[in-house]
Amino acid sequence: MIFSKTFGYAARGILYVAIASERQKKVQLDEMAEVLNVPRHFLGKVMKRMVKEGILTSMKGPYGGFYINDKTLNTPLYRIIEITGESEDFATCVLNLSKCSSQNPCPMHKKMEEVRKECKNILFSTTIGDLLSKEQPDFIRSITTI
Repeated sequence: MIFSKTFGYAARGILYVAIASERQKKVQLDEMAEVLNVPRHFLGKVMKRMVKEGILTSMKGPYGGFYINDKTLNTPLYRIIEITGESEDFATCVLNLSKCSSQNPCPMHKKMEEVRKECKNILFSTTIGDLLSKEQPDFIRSITTI
């Protein structure tokens, strides 16, 4: 399953903010967009949604920026999928057939049902905090252009 750029930007942005928060630092949008190599305007919209949904907190002003809150590290990845509007993708036909369903399955329906179920389980059981494992010291390189 391939996720959208919106989900990728949200996940990478949240992870970057969480890593910066370990240094007691708020992250400004310009810095985040540059380091993550993503369009500032689009990232701004995505991060604003994360704040509105309570995944992150933000403060305006010259000393402001994004930072984590009590909810951030415990947020399952599936919640990010829901916020970015991709949860419906789990119900769409992989062959893009409009009438595909369990009552009227396409040739791939049953095989993909297992994949979808496993993918959902992984996304429900994996939190933002789980991705910040100390066992991966070079993790920041995988989400940035560094």
